[in-house]
Amino acid sequence: MATTWDATSVIIIKRDGGKLPADAIAWFIDGYTRGAVADEQAAALCMAVYLNGLDNDELAAWTEAMIDSGSRVDLGTVERPTVDKHSTGGVGDKISLILCPLMAACGAAMPQVSGRGLGHTGGTLDKMASIPGWRAELSTAELRRAMTEVGAVISAASEDLAPADRKLYALRDVTGTVASIPLIASSIMSKKIASGTSALVLDVKVGRGAFMTNLDDARVLAETMVGIGREAGVATVALLTRMDQPLGRMVGNTLEVDESLDVLDGGGPLDVRRVTLALAEEMLALAGLSVDPAAVLDRGSGHDAFVEMVRFQGGDLDAQRPTARFQQPIDSPATGWVTDLDALAVGQAAVRLGAGRARKEDEISYGAGIECAAKPGDPVTAGEPVFVIHADDEARFPPVIERLAGAITIGPEPVEQPDVVIERIG
Repeated sequence: MATTWDATSVIIIKRDGGKLPADAIAWFIDGYTRGAVADEQAAALCMAVYLNGLDNDELAAWTEAMIDSGSRVDLGTVERPTVDKHSTGGVGDKISLILCPLMAACGAAMPQVSGRGLGHTGGTLDKMASIPGWRAELSTAELRRAMTEVGAVISAASEDLAPADRKLYALRDVTGTVASIPLIASSIMSKKIASGTSALVLDVKVGRGAFMTNLDDARVLAETMVGIGREAGVATVALLTRMDQPLGRMVGNTLEVDESLDVLDGGGPLDVRRVTLALAEEMLALAGLSVDPAAVLDRGSGHDAFVEMVRFQGGDLDAQRPTARFQQPIDSPATGWVTDLDALAVGQAAVRLGAGRARKEDEISYGAGIECAAKPGDPVTAGEPVFVIHADDEARFPPVIERLAGAITIGPEPVEQPDVVIERIG
């Protein structure tokens, strides 16, 4: 790429509210990826974008430059229609574990590139890593073979998949520029487009336990990402889904695998099933497949595909998965009905138990976590458990018991619960 720009000039344009030319964006992102643009210069541009935003042309160019920083996965040889899903993250969000094999059982191919958890939101790779022998790192050739032989894969991003995003995200994390809708949208979409899928459904979580707590902000993010996808030639729609309470009853890695298997057997919590099927219907429509995902789920075909997917990646579902050494019930203080359950408080409590990471270098306790024995809409009796907490160290229990005591609200009468799916965008 010919050098026609310098970093300071690019920064000044956006600092002063100007529009960045596409070639300036391409030059800057390429230079930062190669190390020719310094961290402090990239930080300055990210702050300028945080403050002044990017218009549609700039956003398309920024995302394209992020994709071009690495290689694109070519899934053109896969005979099944390819379709992917991305969630912005939440508490108890195990949907990928169910949706990936369900799509395979419905005749699609789903190349799910996922991440590890950080903070109160769990990571799909951490959940899968609780299965003995399972490995996240696959070569591009293995990923293509999985798409052909199984139709589903859950893997880590390769080092060459949008490497600019990896560098920029680490920088944004320490410079207060994470919460920028253009930067969030380009970060997510660059990886998804580079992974080679033809269609994409976005699950944008909104509520206390989500990254986006405000419905209007979540809607803008969803609209932005849908626009990026369509501009790149990827059929894209988004669903806004609630994350005020945990999704399902289990929060923690082994616990969530067990709950996912229940759903794949046709059972499991209704809210998990509802989100799974809503996303599945959108994905199958984009893939051009006339299949009833509920019927496929109920006959257990998704479970069979999950077993195949895990086996392909070296995992053994028959082996004993990690369980916590200690369990402690937390009893209801009153008789009545659960009217509220704070997803953020539950997610933070799970991290304290060892199920998640407060810092990226923290070790995970795969058996740790929380069973939500009662959720909004459920009747409870004083002295009966509303939570069961799991940990490998009993010293972790006291602060978690205190945190969870304030997470649940019990009233004298039931309160009607809104649908977990809020709206469709696209």
